[in-house]
Amino acid sequence: MVRGCKDGDVNIPDGEPPMTTPHTPVLTWRDGTLLRDGRPHRMLAGSVHYFRVHPAQWEDRLRRLAAMGANTVDTYVPWNFHERVEGEPDFAQWRDVERFVLLAGEIGLDVFLRPSPYICAEWSNGGIPFWLSGRTRALRTSDPAFLAAVDAWYDALIPRLAPLQAAHGGPVVAVQVENEYGSFGSDAAYLAHLRDGLRARGIVELLTTADGTTADMVAHGGVDGAMGSFTFGTGVDRAVALRRGGEALLCAELWGGWFDHWGERHHVRSAESMMPTVDALLAAGGSLSLYMAHGGTNFGLWNGANHDGVLQPTVTSYDSDAPISEDGSLNAKFHALRAALARFHEGELPPIPEPPRRQAAGEAPLERRRSVLDLVEALPAALLSPIPRTFEELGAEDGIVAYEADVSFPAEASLAIDGLHDRAVVFLDGVRLGTLARDREETLPLPAEGGTGRLTILVESLGRINYGSRTGEGKGILRGVRIGRRLVHGWTHRTLPQDAPEVAPAPATAPAPVVADRGGVGIAVFDRGEDEIADAWLAFPGGVRGMVWLNGFLLGRYDARGPQVTLYAPEPLWRAGRNELRVLDADGLGATVQIREEPELGPAEEFIGS
Repeated sequence: MVRGCKDGDVNIPDGEPPMTTPHTPVLTWRDGTLLRDGRPHRMLAGSVHYFRVHPAQWEDRLRRLAAMGANTVDTYVPWNFHERVEGEPDFAQWRDVERFVLLAGEIGLDVFLRPSPYICAEWSNGGIPFWLSGRTRALRTSDPAFLAAVDAWYDALIPRLAPLQAAHGGPVVAVQVENEYGSFGSDAAYLAHLRDGLRARGIVELLTTADGTTADMVAHGGVDGAMGSFTFGTGVDRAVALRRGGEALLCAELWGGWFDHWGERHHVRSAESMMPTVDALLAAGGSLSLYMAHGGTNFGLWNGANHDGVLQPTVTSYDSDAPISEDGSLNAKFHALRAALARFHEGELPPIPEPPRRQAAGEAPLERRRSVLDLVEALPAALLSPIPRTFEELGAEDGIVAYEADVSFPAEASLAIDGLHDRAVVFLDGVRLGTLARDREETLPLPAEGGTGRLTILVESLGRINYGSRTGEGKGILRGVRIGRRLVHGWTHRTLPQDAPEVAPAPATAPAPVVADRGGVGIAVFDRGEDEIADAWLAFPGGVRGMVWLNGFLLGRYDARGPQVTLYAPEPLWRAGRNELRVLDADGLGATVQIREEPELGPAEEFIGS
């Protein structure tokens, strides 16, 4: 049972060890009302993820959030972003979550932290490190191996966050225990372990959980000592009815937009659709966090994926049709929210910042420097194994792994990959045979006359699943490669690093590889003066499916399927003088790179998350 949730009480469960220094959280609740230092309060928050925004732009985006009328910023803390190598957590530069929190406080915003081991967020693997999901299937449970890894992570993270709480003069006023657990599992001991671990490491402010608006989700996602909250696009009445024990009404994710998958349409939600839900929530005395207030970008290969019969990778943009767009532009929803939230502030809202600057339209040739196979063959062979190894076994977080084996095959034979995650481009002696994809019962015909040759399979991870029971699935070739019924044995592996690929042409003495497509590695150059450095929107006409680096930084992926056409290249990544774009496209390298004056995120459809 929960000890009294009256003003002045600490919301912790009976039997929990007392805190070393008793403290009343800044935020409490009583009789359905959220209180701040004992007085009625509204949390007017918006989600801004520091890991999706260049650090040089954190302040700009937070000031735009404050100008929208928010008094709080909420952010997840993605475990895998900070601990890419087990035992080596990183909190420097882009990963300096403490600086982001303190900057929010300087601007006058409270901070709602969501440091769950799992975050969903359309982020790779839901935030769980690939090295952990590669060795245990018992994710988000009280399995001792999983909890031991969580505890080690909390030992690194929480001591950095605890001093930033309001109890110590910082801006952190609330901390989330887990994220939408009621739609995933039913391990009450796991939730209790997380709650107790936060308290034991010094978290004294309000604890929360977040779940959808069904009784089953609330029952399995809640934990004593943490105030429940909700995630929805519509349905304030359902949330009101599902509140437990007089808890305050908080929508921890009010979906004002939605994310996109490759091959679908661009999802938008109009102000006319969103504002009735906002108004109804505020009229019911509720608090909110708009998801997303500013979406940002899935830079690098951090995009997640869903699975609904087939893999559905999330696009590079995480604009989410948010009020503060990917480059900081403001739309109709921003102004509607500013008008609605202004009445909850005693004084004038901060002024609206100036619009972001953009580069003028332009174009540069994309010079094809070498084939993808040239690039692969220049890499060291990582492992010789009888069977193809998974990405996790090779220590490959994401990207591309080349699998190579010498094969013989009879006439009229075909090749199949069992357990392919996610997409393969297949070559025999340098000649491209075709592609295979996950979730399809496909085979590739080998040369009809039969023979022998060197088989090269480039397997690309298109995004680790971030939601549901498939979260944590491996990447690469999970079972084997067959010619007919017979398995192929004797594999070497080469892992393409996520660094910008080498673009020097292959040595003149090397034989030119025979390839049946126009794919390869290319380079484009844009020269810029000091006054020309600004945000840019990049397009790759003629490209099929590629990765793009700007001055050595991996912007993300493009895909001719759309809906996203342009990639956001923020101002801090540009420099005066030479700016170099490198493109790797195994399917069809285009002839130019374009700078567009406006983003093109694809044909839109009105959509409300469910």
